[in-house]
Amino acid sequence: MKTKHKKGRQHAALPFPEKDKLSEINQLVAPVCEAEGMELVHTEYQVEPGGRVLRLYIDKPDGVSIDDCVAISRQVSDLLDIYFQDEQPYRLEVSSPGSNRPISKPVDFDRFKGQTVRIQSSVAVNQQKKFKGTLEGIKDGIVTLSVMGKSVAIPFEDIAKARLINFSGEN
Repeated sequence: MKTKHKKGRQHAALPFPEKDKLSEINQLVAPVCEAEGMELVHTEYQVEPGGRVLRLYIDKPDGVSIDDCVAISRQVSDLLDIYFQDEQPYRLEVSSPGSNRPISKPVDFDRFKGQTVRIQSSVAVNQQKKFKGTLEGIKDGIVTLSVMGKSVAIPFEDIAKARLINFSGEN
């Protein structure tokens, strides 16, 4: 079931709040992005005041244009309609990652060493779940960051959300 919506195309909702389904979406969408010379940076599925949203963040070395987002949206929309059917509507949004770029792949935690990051853990580390500091990297599945001069180690598998803060692009 597909209908038009002011902010984007409406689609059947995907039954995938769990990581396994997001992984399936990534496996479906990443090759489309790569074929267009882009990277699938991150995928989110959440319920917002306007309804359910599947948000794809894409990037490429010289930046993402609106035309890039439209092209990926059209291609991915058709794939999602074929592979994921359900009765509840959702809105597909394709966007550049912006200055508060989400990071979700292990390689990103090394790629963006030295950047300021905000991490939310699903499990408390030193009696807290939210951290803001300088990313030091990842080794053996443990992400480390410097928070006020102290090193904090967070297991990658426990990271619920991570974003760069005020990121202005790679050199």
